Amino acid sequence: MDEQERARLRAAIEAAEGGAPEPAAVDALMHRILTEARTIAIVGASPRPDRPSHGVLRTLAAAGWQILPVNPAPEALRDGVAGLPCFPTLQAAAVSLPAGERIDLVDVFRRSEECEEIARDAVGVGAAGLWLQLGVISPAAAKIAADAGMNFVQDRCPAIEMPRLGISGPNSRASA
Repeated sequence: MDEQERARLRAAIEAAEGGAPEPAAVDALMHRILTEARTIAIVGASPRPDRPSHGVLRTLAAAGWQILPVNPAPEALRDGVAGLPCFPTLQAAAVSLPAGERIDLVDVFRRSEECEEIARDAVGVGAAGLWLQLGVISPAAAKIAADAGMNFVQDRCPAIEMPRLGISGPNSRASA
């Protein structure tokens, strides 16, 4: 997706939602999501160190979040991602957790057209939030998340937003 297409989609979403949200409100939402989350599933996590999903996964894990990589590729399932076991689906990742724990946030590194199904899966596992990475915009996923009462962010990266918002890890209480 090029910048022009990204801007067009963002404008369409903002028009459908009644205008662009206030930057302070978006920052407060991202801050709340990141400070309340303990377990993050990364859909599209790559075992290749040169991929953005790999770098974000390592950044979030180093900051203290429990990370559940999700990637159905045989090599990811066999070898894991960044030293972590990998799961073929969100459902498999969710059932791997101890009783009483859940996936708090689903961070998505997939194409926009795949996000509607991922949003349904995130609702199905009881995730509290859905976060679509930079360049990933999905009005359908936004609607599914809103209908389920899930927190939703799109076209942003938590690894970029953490330092900007003063968040050092899942127990951070810095103010937005």
